[in-house]
Amino acid sequence: MGSKDGDTDIDYLERGLLTGNGSHGDCEPEDETILYTASFEETEENFVKYQTAQWVFYSLLLILVWGIGLFMLLYVPVRRYILRKDIRSRKLYVTPDAIVYKVVKPVPFPCFGVLKKEKHVLLPSVADVVIEQGYLQSLFGVYSIRIENVGVRRSPSDDVQIQGVANPSAFRKAIMIRLSNMRSEAFSRQISAIEDVPNLRIGQSAAAWMSPSKSFRHDSFAHSGDLVLLQKLEEVGTSVKRVQSLIEKQHPQTSGPAD
Repeated sequence: MGSKDGDTDIDYLERGLLTGNGSHGDCEPEDETILYTASFEETEENFVKYQTAQWVFYSLLLILVWGIGLFMLLYVPVRRYILRKDIRSRKLYVTPDAIVYKVVKPVPFPCFGVLKKEKHVLLPSVADVVIEQGYLQSLFGVYSIRIENVGVRRSPSDDVQIQGVANPSAFRKAIMIRLSNMRSEAFSRQISAIEDVPNLRIGQSAAAWMSPSKSFRHDSFAHSGDLVLLQKLEEVGTSVKRVQSLIEKQHPQTSGPAD
């Protein structure tokens, strides 16, 4: 009966903290094309229970060691309030270019404000999306996803890790399909670029093939012009010769009577 009364008190305090507090900043995407949106609503209760059980376990260990765990147990209602605000504010979606994760959650002491967190993971840098579930998570049906980056292998703690995603397999499938489409589009662009090079070469060779005929026509036109000029010169030469012959004929006639 004591445990039930304790749970009732925790639920009552939690509802009191949640009452009258609106959500801090809805992180809806602005002017973004969303391909897939992950959901956290279905796993809210299991996520809060899992985190609460983990917190209570650590608190009991710390009671045996330093006694600080007692204060941690008193902090459980505030902890559950922060967890609910955290998971309710989470936004995780896939755009054509990136994976976007946004969350707004209260600080450890909610009266001091909230923490806003936003991450953008570019899809070309994604190597894989790993779905993980530990022993304690399996008891509450909670999954974690980890986004691995392309490049130098780093420790898993450096990757983007998100807990409480409902239907993580569908989220991973959406990312893999988008990555496959991006790679196929890049491959098709490479193929089209490779195919354009021979066409360019064929066009250049065709132009080179057609240029001799053009030059032949140009040469024929130039040759015919030279022939006309030679004919004109020959006609001028013959006319000059005729004039010289006439002058020679007239010259002896004029010189004869003088003798």
